[in-house]
Amino acid sequence: MKAFKPYEIKPGIIMKNRLVMAPMTTYSGNEDFTVSKAEIDYYRLRSKTLGMVITAATSINDSAQAFERQMSLKHDRYIPSMTTLAKTIKNEGALAVIQLHHGGRMNLPSLYNDPSMIVSASAIKAPRENLVTPKAMTVDEIKQTIDDFAMATKRAIQAGFDGVELHGANTYLLQQFFSPHSNRREDEYGGTVKKRMRFIEELIDSVHEVIKTSHNKDFILGYRFSPEELEEPGITVEDTIQLVGMLKNKPLDYLHISLKHYRQGPSRKDALKTPIIDVIQNTLNHEIPMIGVGGISTKENIADALENGYEMISIGLAILADPLWGKHVETGIVKREFDAKTMPKHLYERLWKNREYFTRDGYNFKS
Repeated sequence: MKAFKPYEIKPGIIMKNRLVMAPMTTYSGNEDFTVSKAEIDYYRLRSKTLGMVITAATSINDSAQAFERQMSLKHDRYIPSMTTLAKTIKNEGALAVIQLHHGGRMNLPSLYNDPSMIVSASAIKAPRENLVTPKAMTVDEIKQTIDDFAMATKRAIQAGFDGVELHGANTYLLQQFFSPHSNRREDEYGGTVKKRMRFIEELIDSVHEVIKTSHNKDFILGYRFSPEELEEPGITVEDTIQLVGMLKNKPLDYLHISLKHYRQGPSRKDALKTPIIDVIQNTLNHEIPMIGVGGISTKENIADALENGYEMISIGLAILADPLWGKHVETGIVKREFDAKTMPKHLYERLWKNREYFTRDGYNFKS
């Protein structure tokens, strides 16, 4: 089965298989935002059977932090901590990719003494409880944020990572610029779909320039996106087709779609119910490798996903429950149990708090 055979993600860069650990927040870093020992142990255990590991979302500047105890690359002082993380993952045979992130209007207000540090494309509050109306970013702040992503990429290279993934999904800042709900700007960064993509375009170009000037031709650049929003107005699949058309002409090594199920259709009213991946591949035409996620837990799911639009498979809950899932799934004997001994305390507590949802889906808990 090709899922378990080596895969060349870009010329000269070989993954030992096509299985990827999805980026999942751990809420478990040290108080100074360095990587904790518990996180190191967590990643070491889960890197053994996968071709690539994508880290939890990592903040790129002081206004980017969205979660408690979120790891960071906002200053050079975080390089030693991240060097340890990159080595840990790579020593187990997986490629180490760090996800760079800015929470924008989704940042927890309790993390900020100064509410004006919570920023977004426009001063539009997210339709969620316990959030605040963000400050609309100035053009200078946009340019500085792009530079901050670029500097975090430079630090990731210095730390020894194999690549970075730009987090443009799950309602965070990059998506906020693309979304007509959160972006009501009337300047060059808002209005038409093309203008709403400008921040993303400039960001990718800036990060790629850092990679190019680092002379590290083997460094991987990926981009994660969510294909639609339920808000009105919100991102539609038609908008995303234009986004993918732009992304496929950028120097990206993979795209990573965020879905609840790898074969789901659009969720918005009056949308065609063709699987979203089929619609996207009509534009992308496999010109950039695509990572699929959602509803994948068995060897049969993997085979189906690889036959239906994806080159790689991203695993979330399954790898939390079974750290050696990449090996066990070949035999069909996988664990479906969240074990407090195999993950950081804060992450386990988050899962336990929502245990009714997970037990309904067939997962058990072991304290």
